[in-house]
Amino acid sequence: MPVRSARDAVTTAALYLRWLGYADVADAEPGRDGRPPSGARLTARGVVAHVEPSARPASLRDLECAWLTALTHEALCVCFALCDFTPAARGRALELAVPLFRIPLSGVPQALNEAARAFATRGR
Repeated sequence: MPVRSARDAVTTAALYLRWLGYADVADAEPGRDGRPPSGARLTARGVVAHVEPSARPASLRDLECAWLTALTHEALCVCFALCDFTPAARGRALELAVPLFRIPLSGVPQALNEAARAFATRGR
């Protein structure tokens, strides 16, 4: 589905996770102030996904917060971004083996690192 809004980017990430076998994907509970630190968070059994649906690159902080949340839930962390990821976030994702996906306006997520290619191949 083409991405025309921030909500479309989140929906695309959720549909992609479902396609990979995570049938129970849902929006995560918001933080104490009613929203995640930035972007959106999706959860399913065994996975926590951070989605940055804005025109800014996902930051190192975004990636690390998502990774720590996944770690506390004993789940895999996966990150999606509409724009891209900062160089620092890409470097840290490599160190932590976090799959990174870019969501182009065509709506088909693209694997950006080896962890993402393995995740897309392996699925659930």
